[in-house]
Amino acid sequence: MCGIVGYTGKQECTDILINALSKLEYRGYDSAGIAVFENGCIEVEKSQGRLKNLVDKMDKGHKPVGVCGIGHTRWATHGEPSDVNSHPHGNKRVTIVHNGIIENYNEIKALLVKNGYVFESQTDTETVAKLLDFYYTGEPVDTIIKVIGEIRGSYALGILFADFPDTIFAVRKDSPLIIGKGKGENFIASDVPAILKYTKDYYLLESDEIAVIKPDEITFCDVHKNEIKKELQRADWDEDAAEKGGYAHFMLKEIHEQPTALKTTITPRVMDGMPFLEECGITVSMLEKVKNIFIVACGTAMHAGLVGKYIIERLARVSVTVDIASEFRYRNPIMGEDDLVILISQSGETADTKAVLQMAKERRTTTVSVVNVKGSSIARESDYVIYTHAGPEIAVASTKAYSVQLSVMYLFAFELAFAKGAINEDKVKELTKDLMNVPKVVEDTMNTMEDCQKIASKLVNSTSLLYIGRGLDYALSMEGSLKLKEISYIHSESYAAGELKHGTISLVTSDMPVIAIVTQKDLMEKTISNIKEVKARDGKVIVITQEDIEIDKEAYDYIIKVPAFNDLFMPIISSVVVQFISYYTAVLKGCDPDKPRNLAKSVTVE
Repeated sequence: MCGIVGYTGKQECTDILINALSKLEYRGYDSAGIAVFENGCIEVEKSQGRLKNLVDKMDKGHKPVGVCGIGHTRWATHGEPSDVNSHPHGNKRVTIVHNGIIENYNEIKALLVKNGYVFESQTDTETVAKLLDFYYTGEPVDTIIKVIGEIRGSYALGILFADFPDTIFAVRKDSPLIIGKGKGENFIASDVPAILKYTKDYYLLESDEIAVIKPDEITFCDVHKNEIKKELQRADWDEDAAEKGGYAHFMLKEIHEQPTALKTTITPRVMDGMPFLEECGITVSMLEKVKNIFIVACGTAMHAGLVGKYIIERLARVSVTVDIASEFRYRNPIMGEDDLVILISQSGETADTKAVLQMAKERRTTTVSVVNVKGSSIARESDYVIYTHAGPEIAVASTKAYSVQLSVMYLFAFELAFAKGAINEDKVKELTKDLMNVPKVVEDTMNTMEDCQKIASKLVNSTSLLYIGRGLDYALSMEGSLKLKEISYIHSESYAAGELKHGTISLVTSDMPVIAIVTQKDLMEKTISNIKEVKARDGKVIVITQEDIEIDKEAYDYIIKVPAFNDLFMPIISSVVVQFISYYTAVLKGCDPDKPRNLAKSVTVE
């Protein structure tokens, strides 16, 4: 959830740490801080609020000067956002930054208090810093091994020991961490974008591996101090790919990047007009054996899974259960060796989704992951992985990562339906051809931008609204509702249109806008009937539909039309509209759509 960075080399590192943290601020922005070796001592500067607050504080006060340091941007878990609870934590001997949650921090704290330690913050992280100090005898690696043997939970730690002024020590369990390799300088970071300005080369640190990072040397060992040789990875992103490119916000840029991201994700997975997932190890013979499917994810990724359920069941006639990862893992689900678990995660590090993956492995259930980050934990540990090629997504609210997840769900559904004999080759080719045309239709849908701005102006003063739809439209309405509330802070709920009359319609007044998605022609008449029920109660109705669908003008107040296309693919095409509506509503309200309050991009804690 939090973002950590580190630098050791020959350059003054404060500005490098700040720049790297700016690329990770999407991971949390409750507070920020750095610790730098200055004149042989560890100097700490930190501040509540966004990274800019820390920069302003240093500009007016003390800005550490040195060539080795660590930094942190926080998403609070233990202890409210404050200067005191900000990272780094520690003392003049040991200082750390931490991403994760220490589950047994209270018992560690009790032990340390008995031994004379005084705690300043409310964080779990401070207990780790003090435990490192408690056990420290001058051998950092031995001390780290001792400490991680006693702490429980998830962690990525960047550690400075005062008597090793050119060295960063790092260790992780469950929370992500990479080690960047430069020329005469090396780095640690939670994610690749943080170091792209300086190097594209990096190592993936695995759980319970310890890294010792010096300017000219990086070494790795396990908890038994056995040396580990690791393969050097190379990022295939340019630094520009993680910048705004002239757009007002990352979210707006990423909405516009969807046609390219879709094309990049779909094209390599089509051969001779047929879906081709063998590059991912997924074959027709493997799919023939699948009995039941469980799609498990969180948030937006779960909404992509709901679309996947509709498509798979409709085309392949295979039973699909979609569940929120944090619920699925605790309900003791019935899954066997003939079943398949599909895990969807943009980051590949989502804590609850990772836990489901471990459960599936224990039950010998085959796992397929759909992730955007190469080499991420979920990708590495799954039996099969389908990478989405969205590139870096910086805005907290997912847009292009969602649309490419949808495209993968379609490809998988087509392949599975063919493997099961539910549709023939001609039908698969017809559907695949349509999917190949989706990026162009999505590009054309960008022309709805001005209409969406007008709709946003009608929503900006609302305190609450409803999204409704049926079938695939209902699945998209759930995503539209989430997108709106997470960045504009307007209370929004999504309902199956047919359920309104069973209770929720009592909320409808002239002050309650209702956004109705009507793109499925076979359900159109029934959905329009539900819309008219809203209008009869003086509700303000906004309709999202296809250009070739005619709706009685008395049934709505405002309408947005997307290009006409195969109904089956409307969740991808219409998602552009709900994204634009959310974005412009947030902007008109003065909210920052890239960094909504209380949220972080990667949820790496439970």
